[in-house]
Amino acid sequence: VQLQASGGGLVQAGGSLRLSCAASGRTFSIQHMGWFRQGPGKEREFVAAHSWIDSSTEYADSVKGRFTISRDNAKNTVYLQMNSLEVEDSAVYYCACGTRANEYESWGQGTLVTVSS
Repeated sequence: VQLQASGGGLVQAGGSLRLSCAASGRTFSIQHMGWFRQGPGKEREFVAAHSWIDSSTEYADSVKGRFTISRDNAKNTVYLQMNSLEVEDSAVYYCACGTRANEYESWGQGTLVTVSS
């Protein structure tokens, strides 16, 4: 599976951005897709995930109520709608997918989100 992430950019605190992640290749094998991020000097952390099996979603506590992950089945694309952005949300955001439970085998190239104060 190949993943192409897009949608990053510069936004002021309180603003919104929508990230997209398009999957291609053996998309029939995908069980879940997720977003991770890595801020400057920080380790990569989980942000959100969407199950392709039962459409359930999961969020990191830090983004609950502000971020929404969704999927367009026809386009094999997952979105991350980010509202009420905070400076602390600045990071390179990566999308990933897994064909086995609790694993992410394929990763996109990352898209930079910068939130200014």
